Amino acid sequence: MSKYPISKQFGIFTRFTPPWNRAAFSLASVLLKCVPKHAAGVSVKKFKAEGVPLIVMLPKCNTGHAKLPCLVYFHGGGMVFRAAPYHYRNAAIYAREAGCAVVMPDYRLAYKCGYPAAHEDCLSALRWTVQNAARLNIDSSRIAVGGDSAGGLLAADIARADGACFLFLVYPVLDRRCGTHTMRAYTDTPMWNAALNKEMWQLYLAGNSDYVSPAECDAGALPDAYIETAEFDCLKDEGEEFAAKLASCGRSVTLNSTRGTMHGFDIVKNCDITRAALDKRVEALKAAFDKK
Repeated sequence: MSKYPISKQFGIFTRFTPPWNRAAFSLASVLLKCVPKHAAGVSVKKFKAEGVPLIVMLPKCNTGHAKLPCLVYFHGGGMVFRAAPYHYRNAAIYAREAGCAVVMPDYRLAYKCGYPAAHEDCLSALRWTVQNAARLNIDSSRIAVGGDSAGGLLAADIARADGACFLFLVYPVLDRRCGTHTMRAYTDTPMWNAALNKEMWQLYLAGNSDYVSPAECDAGALPDAYIETAEFDCLKDEGEEFAAKLASCGRSVTLNSTRGTMHGFDIVKNCDITRAALDKRVEALKAAFDKK
């Protein structure tokens, strides 16, 4: 049993913490590379953006006449793991139910290449999407960026560097300083904790002292946003503080503070909390795209 009152709907994951060593990263990289990326209701195409592998999911229900909005999505995984099956499953839900294209790059991982490798790969993916909008039948004025966990960090960085119509963040990493209350309190939470978070930052930055994280920056250049947090997650406070910061700059922000949850809770698909969170994510994407 977890020491935290996390919903029992999440089963074994309330007691799971990912292994954190290079052997585990390498093995997972091989295994996750083979994950099937196809899903009902979407077509999947593979491309490369300046050498970066990426997939594009398109809803099959699209008639091919109206241009699609697009979500350029950066998966989580502590900067050391490739996209997991639930990342592709969720991406297919966004494409199918929000009626948008989803572009997902397979960016370089920090245990092989530290900052700015992943950042550069994700920026290449966004720029490739803009450049190929006509080819993909995408409306270039409706391109959002998003990500979960470490992918949320990449999304927030990319949005301030290159612009986007919307920012879509799910339990995001945002602050290299690691000084919030929940970061101090949640040192042993399942799925992710403060100790792993600090190790991730050290590995990602690889001694780079010039990097400034999104929480430290002026948020004035960022677009409207959806931000979701998990209750028993060391990242909870930085996500909610970032939402308040965006709102103070006049941005429209939807904050979904989920309850009874831990980081990465949506790995479990068939439970009420995950279904409700996915519904809110889709609703936020549709509303953002409809504004344009």
